[in-house]
Amino acid sequence: MSDFVVSALKYRPQSFDDVAGQNSVTKTLENALKQNQIPQALLFCGPRGVGKTTCARIFAKKINSNYLKGDSSEFSYNVFELDAASNNGVDDIRNLIDQVRIPPQVGKYKIYIIDEVHMLSGQAFNAFLKTLEEPPSYAIFILATTEKHKVIPTILSRCQIYDFKKISINDIIKFLRKIAEKEQISFDEESLFLIGKKSDGALRDALTIFDRLVNYTERKITKELTYENLNLLDNEIYFETFENINKKNIHACLITLNTIIQNGFSEKDFIDGFASHLRDLLISKDQTTIVLLEQNEEVKDKYIKQSQLKDSKFIIDAISLLEECSYKYKGSKNQRLLIEICLMKLCLIGEDEKKKKLIDPEQSFENKPNPNKGDNNSDHTITVKKDLKQTTKALNNEKVFDENTLISGLSLSSLKLKKSIEKQKREIENKEELDIKSEKFSSENLVKYWTEFYLYLEKNGEKNLASILQIDKPIKIGKNEIHYTLPNNINKSELEKNKKELINFLKKKLNNKLISLTLHVNKEVEKKFIYSTKEKFEKLKEINPEIEKIRKEFKLGF
Repeated sequence: MSDFVVSALKYRPQSFDDVAGQNSVTKTLENALKQNQIPQALLFCGPRGVGKTTCARIFAKKINSNYLKGDSSEFSYNVFELDAASNNGVDDIRNLIDQVRIPPQVGKYKIYIIDEVHMLSGQAFNAFLKTLEEPPSYAIFILATTEKHKVIPTILSRCQIYDFKKISINDIIKFLRKIAEKEQISFDEESLFLIGKKSDGALRDALTIFDRLVNYTERKITKELTYENLNLLDNEIYFETFENINKKNIHACLITLNTIIQNGFSEKDFIDGFASHLRDLLISKDQTTIVLLEQNEEVKDKYIKQSQLKDSKFIIDAISLLEECSYKYKGSKNQRLLIEICLMKLCLIGEDEKKKKLIDPEQSFENKPNPNKGDNNSDHTITVKKDLKQTTKALNNEKVFDENTLISGLSLSSLKLKKSIEKQKREIENKEELDIKSEKFSSENLVKYWTEFYLYLEKNGEKNLASILQIDKPIKIGKNEIHYTLPNNINKSELEKNKKELINFLKKKLNNKLISLTLHVNKEVEKKFIYSTKEKFEKLKEINPEIEKIRKEFKLGF
């Protein structure tokens, strides 16, 4: 049996031309070699499996190629590699520094490749700093890392930084296609696309997946077997689900969900995948954004066709529902029910708007044809509508009383009249309140208008109440509930007195009549805030009631 070599090693690029998806980096390095402008410290940073170490080795090999004649194997004597993940101590760096002091015996340069440099300890970084700042003329350092933010700034400032990007799906497909043809492995384009998508821009991961599929499919890679091996949901499921939603077929959606669960897939994977499907449908609606759709041409046509079934607003609303469901999934006690309700809501999008568009009574009267009148229908309608408005206004004004009318407090009739006036005032207030729309509001807007209210209080000299409203931030719970936490009961009682004014202000600003405010006292966590003299005394009295006797004895006033 012949020795097997994984594709990631067997087909590792040996020149810059073979490197996939990093044209800007490889071109810069090649030009640096041609112009003999080689920096002594380079930092290669980027995601895993995108070619950082490979480019470092190619660059190191090419540096001495102009200075060595004969066997290129001699180049290896000038290249030293250090894995900082396992050699991250200060002693390891000191050994490296000792090696740097020795000039090359062959060639002009000695190249030191330090992989995963972010794993070095703080002491190791500091020990390496001086050498990196003033290296010998023959020493070149190439550092590689996946987490640039963990490298100390003093190191970054001394390096020429090269940012490696994720490799595009098309570049991965092109690379895999070349290998498959060379190894005489049968495949279809969609399978290669799925591998590229699954690898998330890492070519090494793509090659690992490719090797696994070759073994699983016995060198005959098909779309069906790829979906099965990679544990992916077929796109056809998403297309079918959207068709059922378009037809408002709730039962079919629930059956599809049940089939997915029975096949061992997670409900969470389904809704996340379906949200991505809807995103692809949204960008397929316009020719300018369709370039963002990473699919083969056959699948693109299906997306374009299905995107015409619904408008953009519907798709955006659907994505919002799915994102909300995904957010609540982890904390839900009945996760399957949550997903099922979400699918039902998706099928019923737009139904509430249809109900809101019920014809208004006035509009109904206005648009109703008069069989006895021909062309005079419109004039008759306008007249009747005008009369209707005037009649309504008269009825509303008929029961309004003048509040300034002098009423005897001793008369029984006057008492009845007073009660009638108060009742009518409450009815008018309720009517005005009902006219206010109960719109949704965000936590940001709540904090904004909360701040606006206490600034208004400060301006009008009510600094005590304003300071109470600055102790904490209001928290929105649910759709209309506001919760506010205070450090003690004194602050709570003070705010309770002025609670109505605050609520009315927020109702008006946030355009929501259903707002409610609940006050809490945090007894477990002690808040740091400024006490008034009276508050200090009350706090001390809670701790030691005997202080009240002292106050009375010495006639102290608070």
